Amino acid sequence: MNEIKLSKRLKMVAGFVAPQARVADIGSDHAYLPTYLVQSGQINFALAGEVVKGPFEIAQNQVNEMNLQQQIEVRLASGLAAIELTDQIDTIVIAGMGGILISEILDAGQEKLAPVKRLILQPNNHEDSLRQWLFDHHFMIKNEAILLEAGKFYEIIVAEPSEISVSKISVPSAKSLMFGPILSEEKSEVFQQKWQKELTTLHKILERLPEEQKEKRQQILQQISEITEAIQ
Repeated sequence: MNEIKLSKRLKMVAGFVAPQARVADIGSDHAYLPTYLVQSGQINFALAGEVVKGPFEIAQNQVNEMNLQQQIEVRLASGLAAIELTDQIDTIVIAGMGGILISEILDAGQEKLAPVKRLILQPNNHEDSLRQWLFDHHFMIKNEAILLEAGKFYEIIVAEPSEISVSKISVPSAKSLMFGPILSEEKSEVFQQKWQKELTTLHKILERLPEEQKEKRQQILQQISEITEAIQ
């Protein structure tokens, strides 16, 4: 049996999967992550969901080639519709999509979230919108990570159902939503790199903006100020 070699990004996602979790990987991309998790002995069961027939067939072939049909089920379905309550899924992974799309997938499948103990989400953008969705639906961000791979920055958000009364949960600040409640505290080297790059981009935009576009210039200056404060 050939061992799967995960990308740095998916390897970090895999690190947040609890031992013996029952995992649903939504938008599974060749079923690489479930295959790795099962091959390594980290988990015993996973399902891989794909909404498009082509990727579904590729994932299915991957599982068949690895002879893992008893431990990994590949299903053709939209979002969380791939999950049946009888699967006893306790961990959902959605990686490599836009933050708004991830929010929409979670929103459309809310009835599947009741038994879930952990969400492991890796948005490619709009991380702030996803964090807002999690707060609005009573999920607490328990961990975050950031990495740089092949010139791109990726954030991973690990959330679990809140055990605190809704009335006692603090409303997240704009800073927390934008920069991440944990990432903005840790201020890792990669975190600094990401936002320094964004600062450089904003300064270039500002240089090109005509003076008469005062409102737009003010918005950019505000963003620059917020980022500068966040990375200090």
